[in-house]
Amino acid sequence: MVVLTNITNLNNGTTLLVAQIFLRMEKYNLQNLEQKNIVSEPSFMPDLFFELPFSTSSKKAEFTFIDLFAGIGGFRIAMQNLGGKCVFTSEIDTYAQKTYQTNFGEIPHGDITKIDEKTIPNHDVLCAGFPCQAFSVAGRKGGFNDTRGTLFFDVAKIIKEKQPKAFFLENVKGLKGHDKGKTLSIILSVLRDDLNYYVPNPEILNAKNFGVPQNRERIFIVGFRKDLGVKEFEYPKPLDKKVFFEDIREKNIVETKYYLSKVYLETLKRHRARHENKGNGFGYEIIPNNGIANAIVVGGMGKERNLVYDDRIIDFTPTTKIKGEVNREYIRKMTPREWARLQGFPEEFKICVADVHAYKQFGNSVAIPAIQATAEQLIHKILTIKK
Repeated sequence: MVVLTNITNLNNGTTLLVAQIFLRMEKYNLQNLEQKNIVSEPSFMPDLFFELPFSTSSKKAEFTFIDLFAGIGGFRIAMQNLGGKCVFTSEIDTYAQKTYQTNFGEIPHGDITKIDEKTIPNHDVLCAGFPCQAFSVAGRKGGFNDTRGTLFFDVAKIIKEKQPKAFFLENVKGLKGHDKGKTLSIILSVLRDDLNYYVPNPEILNAKNFGVPQNRERIFIVGFRKDLGVKEFEYPKPLDKKVFFEDIREKNIVETKYYLSKVYLETLKRHRARHENKGNGFGYEIIPNNGIANAIVVGGMGKERNLVYDDRIIDFTPTTKIKGEVNREYIRKMTPREWARLQGFPEEFKICVADVHAYKQFGNSVAIPAIQATAEQLIHKILTIKK
């Protein structure tokens, strides 16, 4: 119970604020105590003075879901927009956990391989952007057992134990041809045969077709428990909407630290020239205002292939420890907020970590509009079944 003392001299507004702070602290401590039963958690303190941007709505949820390999919550935002309530999350990266907690008020459970699937709450939909790993099949046809030692195996264990009405899995486009197609073949075999789900053929969707200016192709796999009677599923069609970089470009002058140094820019030019002489297409790329970005990914090339021209800079004084003058060609990296917009994150999403972590988090995230468009089709199916 929260006990407030020595606040009799405060006005009503201040008293309410103090009460909210104590309530938030109590909720935070209770969550930590509950989570210790499963796995140790990082000790992040919540932002006590501001409302959470994406806290679960108090109204009755249309459905429940869990968020595995949650990253910073791209799946969760999409599902909550459709009326869902998240009842469990898992994410191993501590910096991603911090961002997730800042925006949703919950610290995700950690390493999924250490979580007992029996402790996970029942749910309607399982969401997971699991990493792509090869399976050591060696000519065997072990199905479910062939996936042991991979993170997909942990997803499959949860589906087997909790029997959700549906699941929604996301992965890189390369999963389709990974290990000469064996990886995807085993995944589909496990989902269809071992776990007894109706799984339509996966499709590759591109984020640029769903309202964000990013050429990002990802494979989507959805499935429905067979007793629900779902026998067909249609992935969403591209929107009739053109969006370009200028639509998500920073409105104000960008900090000098995002502009490349003259030395770095010259290095990139020489690198591209070497590859061009060899007949390769590798190298930096400048995205025009009326163009769309290449897929944002973790690592240097994720930024270098998405440079932009921005002549609004006023002060060329270097603001980082990188030696050398700021380039006078007005070439800069995109900002973390621009990367957030490329993935469809709302403006109210809080970026609470250093840039190096923010780039990694958005580069690893899902493109929310494509996820939401697909999830809307999936949710419609499970809400309209006659069982």
